[in-house]
Amino acid sequence: MTGSLADRHVLVTGAGSGIGAAIARRLAREGARLSLAGRRAAPLADVAAELGLDRSHAIAGFDVTDPEAIARGLEEAHARFGPVSILINNAGEAPSAPFDKTGLDLWEKVLSVDLTGVFNVIKAVLPDLKAIGRDARIVNIASTAGLTGYAYVSAYCAAKHGVVGLTRALALELAKTGVTVNAVCPGFTDTPIISRSIEAIVAKTGRTPEEALAEFTKHNPQNRLVRPEEVADTVAWLSGPGAGSITGQAIAVAGGEVLAG
Repeated sequence: MTGSLADRHVLVTGAGSGIGAAIARRLAREGARLSLAGRRAAPLADVAAELGLDRSHAIAGFDVTDPEAIARGLEEAHARFGPVSILINNAGEAPSAPFDKTGLDLWEKVLSVDLTGVFNVIKAVLPDLKAIGRDARIVNIASTAGLTGYAYVSAYCAAKHGVVGLTRALALELAKTGVTVNAVCPGFTDTPIISRSIEAIVAKTGRTPEEALAEFTKHNPQNRLVRPEEVADTVAWLSGPGAGSITGQAIAVAGGEVLAG
């Protein structure tokens, strides 16, 4: 297999759909071997079958909030493809609620998945990455919500700001090891999460799907949703050999919505 990531072992969390699946497809084209991690078996199996079972492996039951589940999944990944050399932290969720209706249970759930989950997976995989050194990569999928603010998603914004901060701190700690750590911060992206949000807006407000979609595209100066493949292209660049001097960055993929990271 040829390509910039030929035979590199990549672990992608939240790999069953949306941005995670797009990243898996993109890195597979670069020759990577992929451990596709997530909670639900069926979508992971579909992506693995698409990419080829000789080059990819689905790891279901991979709950980023559960260190024991992560350890089991990593053991399975090691057995299939050996040590992980590139980690893509993509798993997350984005429930919305006004702040005064955001209970402690919702707050803790979002931070547990979107921030502590990133911490948990990095802790588990870091020994592999440090052993590999110069060509090892961590790419955290954050959000423009980690660079700015949005109403009605205070927990999500707090968690993604935390991911960006963690990225920057860890980049400095690991700089001399050769392991790079970066965040990719998509704007509103054409994924199942957005589709569900549009359905909810339609159901709650009676607006048309087109009017609901406009609530998301208005944030992007290009007046459109970001495509998952555009996020995946950025991840592929950061994962490749030409990005060895890029670390501690939070790169917005958002059509100009956020002009400084």
